[in-house]
Amino acid sequence: MTDAVALPPPARASAAARWFGHWPVALVVGVGLVVWYAAAVWLNAPRVIEQLQNAGTPWGTKELVAAAWSMQRPVLPAPHQILVEFVGSMVGHELDSPRNLLFHAGVTLNATVLGFLLGVVLGVAIAIGVVHNRVLDRGLLPWIIASQTIPILAIAPMVVVVLGSMGYPPLMSKAVISMYLCFFPVAIGMVKGLRSPDPLQLDLMRTYSASRRQLLAKLRFPAALPFLFASAKVAIATSLIGAIVGELPTGAQAGLGARLLQGSYFGQTIQIWSALLMASLLGVLLVAAVSGVERGVNRLMGARPA
Repeated sequence: MTDAVALPPPARASAAARWFGHWPVALVVGVGLVVWYAAAVWLNAPRVIEQLQNAGTPWGTKELVAAAWSMQRPVLPAPHQILVEFVGSMVGHELDSPRNLLFHAGVTLNATVLGFLLGVVLGVAIAIGVVHNRVLDRGLLPWIIASQTIPILAIAPMVVVVLGSMGYPPLMSKAVISMYLCFFPVAIGMVKGLRSPDPLQLDLMRTYSASRRQLLAKLRFPAALPFLFASAKVAIATSLIGAIVGELPTGAQAGLGARLLQGSYFGQTIQIWSALLMASLLGVLLVAAVSGVERGVNRLMGARPA
């Protein structure tokens, strides 16, 4: 009779598997932080040395590194300086205060979501027209692709001026700029998705005398949903970029773009980096929200979870 082999508990095994699955990410983040701190010393050192020499105080490597990581207006702020500014702006001020990053993030979020919704509606409408009309396919699609070669920084001031002269609020100007950026991936993805059904499936639907509307609702659109959500994840990120860019030429007093402008005007590099950090986190949350909607729609359609 042989002894039974002792197996590790499943919980420990799964925890170890998760750790080994995440250690490359932790390694990359750790190396990135080390490089960042070293770059902060290298870029801030000339100013620090000048300040220390003018002060006439003795200094060495330790004092140089400490001063480079604690400058009020550094060329490159250290990560802990950005984190302190990021957290302090949210917990040290009221939510409706212009000094609170959450306030600025909320302003940018409104324009981002509105522009994203407009872009999805426009992109889906264009895709349906392109798939069902050969003239639009040959005449409109090349122009849609060509429109994305125009720099958004050249279009944004014109959109702001035109819509402002028509009496629209700044929110609409930012939303239109976001829509301009995000409708393209939705349109291209939906064209591919609406054309994805197998020809045999299309022939089967036609043998049942299905109309174009029925083909679209019962076959083409369900088949295009994976393409729609994949494009929407790209579109929501570009919509956020458009909202931030749209705040730059308007001279806005609120929004992450306005926060970036204020930081650049007064040389507050730590403020600039904290606003960039907030924009990055906001983008991650928006993409996660689209993924959550995708999982909900798949569940309603009876798809198996991945």
